[in-house]
Amino acid sequence: MAGGAAALPAWCPAWAERLGDAYLAGTSAVFLLHGNVRDLVPVAPPAPAGSLDPPEAWGTVPDFLAREMFGRWDIVLSYDIGRGLRPLAGPDRDRLRTMVQWLTERLGHASQWPRDPDAAVGAIDAILERNLIDPPEQRKRIAVVLDYAQYLVPGGELASRSAASRLVRILSWAGNPLLRRVNVAIVLLADTLAEVHPRLVTSAAVTAIDVPMPDANQRERFAIATAAAAGLPPAQDAAVTRMAKVAGGLTLESLRAVVTLAGRDGTAPDGPAFAARKKDLIERSCHGLVEFIEPGLTLEAVAGHAAAKDRFESDARAIRRGQLESAPMGYLVCGPVGTGKSFISECYAGTVGIPCAVLKNFRSKYVGETEGNLEHALGVLRSMGPVVVVVDEADAALGNRESGGDSGTSGRVFSMIARQMGDTRYRGKIVWMLLTSRPDLLPIDLKRQGRAEVHIPLFYPHNQAEIEAMFAAMAKKSRVKLAAGLPGPIDLDLGLSGADIESIVLAARRRGLERAADAGEPPPEEIGADDLRAAIDDFLPSAQGLEKELQEIAAVLECTEKRFLPDHWRKQVEQPGGRSRLQERLAAIREVISS
Repeated sequence: MAGGAAALPAWCPAWAERLGDAYLAGTSAVFLLHGNVRDLVPVAPPAPAGSLDPPEAWGTVPDFLAREMFGRWDIVLSYDIGRGLRPLAGPDRDRLRTMVQWLTERLGHASQWPRDPDAAVGAIDAILERNLIDPPEQRKRIAVVLDYAQYLVPGGELASRSAASRLVRILSWAGNPLLRRVNVAIVLLADTLAEVHPRLVTSAAVTAIDVPMPDANQRERFAIATAAAAGLPPAQDAAVTRMAKVAGGLTLESLRAVVTLAGRDGTAPDGPAFAARKKDLIERSCHGLVEFIEPGLTLEAVAGHAAAKDRFESDARAIRRGQLESAPMGYLVCGPVGTGKSFISECYAGTVGIPCAVLKNFRSKYVGETEGNLEHALGVLRSMGPVVVVVDEADAALGNRESGGDSGTSGRVFSMIARQMGDTRYRGKIVWMLLTSRPDLLPIDLKRQGRAEVHIPLFYPHNQAEIEAMFAAMAKKSRVKLAAGLPGPIDLDLGLSGADIESIVLAARRRGLERAADAGEPPPEEIGADDLRAAIDDFLPSAQGLEKELQEIAAVLECTEKRFLPDHWRKQVEQPGGRSRLQERLAAIREVISS
């Protein structure tokens, strides 16, 4: 943007091109960069083919703005609360000396430059005003970089008059048509939009630009250069490249740590240690809001739920083949407690061969922090794709459009989730799995087509074959062995869930161990019929019969394909007026439970 006219080089990041286009179009003089603004970015063109990038080819976002975006502008002035006002000139010492001289004439000696935010914003305002009234031949091309803008104009209610004054001044710069006619640009940097005052974020005169996580090409270029600097031999370049391709979700700073540790420890860059380091770094960058699971099982480990497994396996094949357009945006997996909703979701991710992210509690008691937490987590997920995102207890976690006395936080969180779920650019790349035993409480906005499109109900085992398969699966999960012929006939009226069956298997194993210990015998290698029968006879199913019935009926009513339903539920749905009668029963149970 030399003189406000030159196009940016092709190697510059895409967000910089957006900033340049908006500036040249004259639509704005104030820009708000948010997202991955604390990471490294290229600040110099790539090295010639066959050579390595020099270390100075990467720098911070303010470095890039000073060296390339505004590299030929007369004055680049930076401010943040920690370091105060200072000029940015990149590595050019002569340019820095010229800037300091010009600023000294207007602000006094550098030791007198204001650090207080009100005084600093006032000084910047005075510089811009004077530049406007100077004769055209004396005007300077001025860029102002306000770093950590969330502390200048914080989100939520303004706590002081001075904060309101700073907000008004920045808004006045954005709305001043004279600033758009001269070479003046103001760039604010903030980690998340939610931390910045909404009046600034929503102003039509302010251009908000998302700085995304690094893409595969950037990661590969940076990783190769970092590997050379860390002393990894050229023979490791192929491993470094493989690692960079699957490092989605890592910042370049985190990638530097991974490569450097591999060089120090002498481990393979793409070896087993990489997966653990990647998981740890991403979870730390998300402040514990997201837990990443590397699924170790596939849908073959799921007992029962044959129709649901068929649908999941079909969609998994489509994603593996790259047929993303046929993959659903998301699933609503519902059913009574203990039916294995979380387990089948993780197994689906394992079948596709992609990571599984569990969205944890991102809510905070501080105003604006909840939205900021979620905004950052969604940015990481977008950069990771493909990824399965599991939201357990979705009816409680995601909220709805109602504010509920929390200053609108629930409504804003709901809107952010709904907007991301409906973004078709991420079809097959971010697969949402909403898990709930009460799908009737989940807002219809999230359950519609284009978001959680496929509604799959899961039920307790409803025939002897499913019961036997579930006992076998739970024994395998618990690393125990059932004797031949077990479990034998089981009373279906018990309504055993997968969790119940796991509890019975463990209780039977414990009985066998205790009996052998009392008799002074070695531990039995398998669960015997007497121990299993005693454990079943001793087991008392949950007495919450109405709640379980409500959850089953709600799952039936949410089902989007009849093939997912057991025979007895399918027959009820297919009868004339069957769904209406189920809805009436659901309403009646709700009334009894809530009274």
